[in-house]
Amino acid sequence: MSTVEKELRIGMIGYAFMGAAHSQAWRTVNRVFDLPVRARMAAICGRDESKVAEAADRLGWESHTTDWRALVARDDIDVIDICTPGDSHAEIAQAALAAGKHVLCEKPLANTAEEAREMTAAAEAARAAGVLAMCGFNYRRVPAIALMRQLVQAGRLGVIRHVRASYLQDWIVDPQFPLVWRLQKDKAGSGALGDIGAHIIDTTQYITGQRITAVSGLTETFVPERPLPVQASGLAASAGGGPDGAAPATGPVTVDDAALFLARLDGGAIGTYEATRFATGRKNGIRIEINGSLGTVAFDFERMNELEFYDATLPSQEQGFSRILVTEPDHPYLSAWWPAGHLIGYEHSFTHQARDFLEALATGVDPSPSFADALQVQLVLDAVERSAEQQAWIAVESALTAANA
Repeated sequence: MSTVEKELRIGMIGYAFMGAAHSQAWRTVNRVFDLPVRARMAAICGRDESKVAEAADRLGWESHTTDWRALVARDDIDVIDICTPGDSHAEIAQAALAAGKHVLCEKPLANTAEEAREMTAAAEAARAAGVLAMCGFNYRRVPAIALMRQLVQAGRLGVIRHVRASYLQDWIVDPQFPLVWRLQKDKAGSGALGDIGAHIIDTTQYITGQRITAVSGLTETFVPERPLPVQASGLAASAGGGPDGAAPATGPVTVDDAALFLARLDGGAIGTYEATRFATGRKNGIRIEINGSLGTVAFDFERMNELEFYDATLPSQEQGFSRILVTEPDHPYLSAWWPAGHLIGYEHSFTHQARDFLEALATGVDPSPSFADALQVQLVLDAVERSAEQQAWIAVESALTAANA
């Protein structure tokens, strides 16, 4: 579609957690921001006919389908928004780009570094024809995190020396929690490392402007077998999985439950990273702290509208951590929302993501994070896995080198 046209017709694949978050963003973005194009929620796709029909009605989509290939082929679709498990990202994205559709793909970009390379090459080829692609790392669009980046870029922290990042959840602490797709490597690629570790890798590289170049990693799977989900367990029983009253059928967990790694960054900083689904009591605990020669800035997602800032250039009697309430209209993204002091939430990060993507499409500017940016994250994930296996430091290939390999 030419950018002189005022509408971009969205086709979204997937309707669960991320599908709902993206739908909220598409419904909201043009009602909040003054943009040169309007998003039209043309069609949603999912595998189950009754569920996707219900989702279309509930989430505000004009039509629905169970065939993503037919959706990609439609002439009345301009953008494909991919909200599926990672095992289908590469196939869908490459097909959409080949069909001339702009692509927004959820993180992590793929299940393997090789798939991510292929997707990045496809995006580069499509770019020559004016077709653009972006990966959905929504935490970049939290205003407080965007402000952290501005403080670093302005030199307020001086030389960056330490990066500390953790992403803590507890939703699979119970060993009886079922073997969902996120716990299966063939569908998810990796566990806590790729699902939530990818976020803190991307976010810290975004904030600091530094790339992770080497890692020393450790991964652990605490519960190696889990009950099959009810539907799958029933199928197993009907196929001879055991008599009534027997222990439920189980399957192997093939991903990590927790991942930790040390990192070196190309600007001289060192970092520590932790991603786990076994931090009992932590529901979505993200903590990022950046230490520099002139100051420190820290973010806690449980107080997502705030930053802690320490300015070491002040006189000693004035030094101490101060609280920045990130709600002013001159803070990133906030001029479109509420009066100062009125807080925003998680869902707003997706609306900001949609805004940035639509503006990029309208102006022909490369959206960020690009597939190449997401490939860089994938290369870190791959290096951490190999480091954990080999119990050694592993160098991280640059995305530029990998994309041209």
